Amino acid sequence: MAGKANTPKSTPQANGRAKSNDAKSNDLERNRVRPQGEALRTNQGVKIADNQNSLRAGPRGPSLLEDFIMREKITHFDHERIPERIVHARGSAAHGVFKAYESMREYTKAAFLQDPAAETPVYVRFSTVQGPRGSADTVRDVRGFAVKFYTQEGNFDLVGNNMPVFFIQDAIKFPDFVHAVKPEAPNEMPTGGSAHDTFWDFVSLVPESAHMVLWTMSDRAIPRSLRTMEGFGIHTFRFVNAKGKARFVKFHWRPVLGSYSLLWDEAQKLAGKDPDFHRRDLWEAIERGDYPEYELGVQIVEEADEHKFDFDLLDPTKLIPEELVPVKLIGKMTLNRNPDNFFAETEQVAFHPGHIVPGIDFSNDPLLQGRLFSYTDTQISRLGGPNFHEIPINRPISPFVNNQRDAMHRQAIHVGQASYEPNSLNDGWPKETAPAAEEGGFESYQERVESTKIRVRSESFADHFSQAALFYNSMSEPEKDHIAAAYQFELGKVTKPEIRARQVNEILANFDADLAAKVAVGLGLPAPKKGTAKLVGAKTSPALSLLNRVKPGIKTRKIALLAAPGSDGAAIKQLQQALKGEGATPMLIAPTLAAIDGIAPDATIAGLPSIMFDAVIVVGGAAGAKTLAQSGDARHFVLEAFKHLKAIAALGAGRDVLAAAQLPAQADGVAIGEDSQSAEVLKAFIETAGQHRVWSRAAQAESVPA
Repeated sequence: MAGKANTPKSTPQANGRAKSNDAKSNDLERNRVRPQGEALRTNQGVKIADNQNSLRAGPRGPSLLEDFIMREKITHFDHERIPERIVHARGSAAHGVFKAYESMREYTKAAFLQDPAAETPVYVRFSTVQGPRGSADTVRDVRGFAVKFYTQEGNFDLVGNNMPVFFIQDAIKFPDFVHAVKPEAPNEMPTGGSAHDTFWDFVSLVPESAHMVLWTMSDRAIPRSLRTMEGFGIHTFRFVNAKGKARFVKFHWRPVLGSYSLLWDEAQKLAGKDPDFHRRDLWEAIERGDYPEYELGVQIVEEADEHKFDFDLLDPTKLIPEELVPVKLIGKMTLNRNPDNFFAETEQVAFHPGHIVPGIDFSNDPLLQGRLFSYTDTQISRLGGPNFHEIPINRPISPFVNNQRDAMHRQAIHVGQASYEPNSLNDGWPKETAPAAEEGGFESYQERVESTKIRVRSESFADHFSQAALFYNSMSEPEKDHIAAAYQFELGKVTKPEIRARQVNEILANFDADLAAKVAVGLGLPAPKKGTAKLVGAKTSPALSLLNRVKPGIKTRKIALLAAPGSDGAAIKQLQQALKGEGATPMLIAPTLAAIDGIAPDATIAGLPSIMFDAVIVVGGAAGAKTLAQSGDARHFVLEAFKHLKAIAALGAGRDVLAAAQLPAQADGVAIGEDSQSAEVLKAFIETAGQHRVWSRAAQAESVPA
């Protein structure tokens, strides 16, 4: 009986459960999508013949709204993340104002570019592209640089990046690129980085990405500060004046302080020590009144000159070398107020390259054409419906009256019987506005388009390597070394050997044999064969090198005054006063927060390590210097500053701290003074710190023990 009691009974109920579980398992299996051997199809099951090109009116014509493949693909992509932005999720922002330097009426009728005395409010959001909201600021990545101008004619959004080109030429490939660069699907790693298989698999198979990938391997991808970061509109737009004459235009933002980068070692350590490094730097600078300033520049090309270059103006993977078309600086933007509420402003602000005003219009750049559809669509998902323009941070300062009604989160209370146009019940209001200059109605530029509906890439977009060669050849030797090291690091994280080899042999070798050879050595690959690509155009463009963007001076730079109890208090006060007089931000850093000769330290060595500063002064005073020399943290502080090529000064007994750290007795960029208050040493230090890095010290820095 006991044996029978322990034997499971085969009841209908039990069998039913088993069948149910089996059915569930089968359902789950049917839901698994396995790509092997399957044709590429739309979500409706239609096989796709061309997944590389949007449907457009002729090879260089505008993209067409009837392209259901592109629209389905981008619509799905726009709604993949709720509520975080799919890209540019991690951001920081600030309010400010823009003023034109002179009237630009010759080129554009945009009202905010006419009166040098007028101020236009702006809101600017900086961001990283790849990582989520919780990722670190200093990862190697592209940075967003988006500006919303609240003009009297409506909002104008200049939505760009800190690099002037992009990875792809056609918007239909944008979901593919982002899927590849995002953390990998099986494990959601890595966070905020592109050093993994899927990104390099994609870009090694898409040669048009070569130029932009090179930018991201350069120092441009690890900016020192958002305040010293350039911005670009990327696409070719149009300026249109009151007479209807159009010219092509490229937009640039130039930081008044100059442009600077981090070293890779700094960027990695900062990601751990202070993942909010850029966000904090921007916030604190504005709070203390060091308002970030950026000049707006434009490259203007006459329509008659559209085809005079050896690249296509409509190709977003290309830039216009400044030596061919100089950048004209036309105004300045000053960021002078931090947000009151991060979510209400920075998180809810909605940018869109399609938000333009009279006097600015689009080109047929196929990446831009897709963005014009995508941005509104994604904001509807993120911000809860079509009324995201009524959120205060997005609301224009000009009136917005139309017959769009209802929908989620409507705030406006419409008065009147008619919600259509034309009408007679509201005396015809709201009415259309004539495009004449005095009335200001928007009128699209009348470009003649007559061509065949076709999915094809223009032959003028086919050169993928000449501008990559131009960029690399324009770099200084330190920048070239950093690029090679970046490729070695990133590709060293790739697990598939064939992907590493393909990037070296089929991409790098096609624009620079020396770079390909350096990277191959670092990856243990055979020497690559000479590339087959034909390179055309300019050989170098000095304007592309960050080292040519340095503006001497230490204004807003953070200077560490390294001291301890027993350091010279009078010297500390003198240094603080002198550095503040140069516009710098000196901070007293000590082993503890105990007062030094009555002066309270700003932070501890552990709390604000060397990587947080632009330069270091070791303060004199025998007792203080002895304490620092015996401190491993203090020795590491000056050692890191030395290895990161920063200006260093040691006053009086402070030189003993450098000796304890085993730094060379003689080194470029290191000023040593016998006197604790040496004006000569301070002058030399300020001059060196104003150059950002001491590049001539690189060889010595490598030989110093970590």
